[in-house]
Parts: sequence; structure tokens; C-alpha cells
Amino acid sequence: MTGAALTGIRACVFDAYGTLLDVHAPAQRLAPEIGPQADRLSATWRAKQLEYSWLRSLMRRHTDFWQVTQEALDFALEETGLSDDGLREKLLALYWRLEAYDDGARVLSVLRDAGIATAILSNGSPEMLDAAADNAGLRPLLNAVLSVEPVGIFKPDPATYQLAVDRLGVERSAICFISSNGWDAAGAAAFGFQVAWLNRFRRPRERLPVAPAIVIPTLDELPGALGIA
Repeated sequence: MTGAALTGIRACVFDAYGTLLDVHAPAQRLAPEIGPQADRLSATWRAKQLEYSWLRSLMRRHTDFWQVTQEALDFALEETGLSDDGLREKLLALYWRLEAYDDGARVLSVLRDAGIATAILSNGSPEMLDAAADNAGLRPLLNAVLSVEPVGIFKPDPATYQLAVDRLGVERSAICFISSNGWDAAGAAAFGFQVAWLNRFRRPRERLPVAPAIVIPTLDELPGALGIA
């Protein structure tokens, strides 16, 4: 862990995709069928998914994250020369049943036992997040599963982070926000959360005006940063 310890935290709010859920699991599962382009397909799919969410927000042309996810996959399939309706449908079906990282449920349990409220705040549509939380077995460990859909814009718009404040009834300075996405960590820090950037993939820090309070390589380090034994 790098950075200062977190203080006065009453709630921990987690990003979903890439943080609790492995977005590359569908392509990995179908790698024998996809072939040598599997990693490139998955990376492009994820990159375009994020890019389209930001561009739609800037253009004020919102649609839900499921539509964005499909459009991003269509781009990735065409770019990699893998356009195939059967493969497309298999990948999309697997996206509704994303595998959870092992440290997610473990740490959520520790936080709940310590009396800290827990939630997901994600770009995902309500239906996507409900399916993911149920499939991954995370629902009993969460006080809330929050989608950005009520405000009609994607993270890192400040209105999206306000959803957690309103739902949990906790002031922003007492919320720890955890994301594996550097841009999301920066957006949440700019909003006023105490942020833990989960640097799962050993990425360089983002060159943005606001930095996370701490950087952790796995979620298992989060309780220690909160002073939980």
C-alpha cells in the first residue's frame, strides 16, 4: 500500500467492472474458440466500452451501459476480423455472468462485520448489476447496488458519485471509494471521496489533477488501510 491511511470511513463504495468483476473473463473462457486474437479482442472491447461512455456523456447522447457494451463489442469484433453472430451472442451472454475476483467477497465480509456500509456504484445498467451481484454471490454483502442510470450520465460526472451519498446517507468525506480504473479513482477523488485506487494491473498513475489517497495492489489490503484488524 502507498499513501496515507484512510480516516473516519463509514461506508465503502466499490466500482464493479474491473474492480469486483473480471471484464476479461468472457474472452478468456472462449479463448479456444476465438484463437490468438482473444486478448486483443477483449482489450479493444473494454477500451471502446469506456471510450463510448465518455464520448456519449460529452455529447449528451446517453444510452444505458448494455447498449454501449454491445456497440463496443461490435467494433472489437470487426477490428479483429472476428465478426460472427454466434461468437457475439456467446460473449454477451457471458458478460451477464462475469466472474468475481476472489478478494471481493472476502473483503466485503470483513467490512460488513466491522459495521461499515458497503455498496456498488457502477456505469452498468440496473439489470446488468443485479445479474452480476446475484451471480457472483455478492448481494448479501452489499447495502446497495447503484447504477448511474437515474442521473443519465456516466462516471466520472460528479452527479454519479452523489448517488452514493444520497442512498447511503453518509457525507462524501466519510466514504471510501474503491476502483481499479485510474480515471474513476481520480473522478471520485475530485468529488470529495477518500479514494483507494486498486491497481490490480500494475498500471502507471494517471496524469490527472486529483490523485487517490492510497494505492493498493489487492482488495485484501483495504481493511488494514481502514484500521480494521
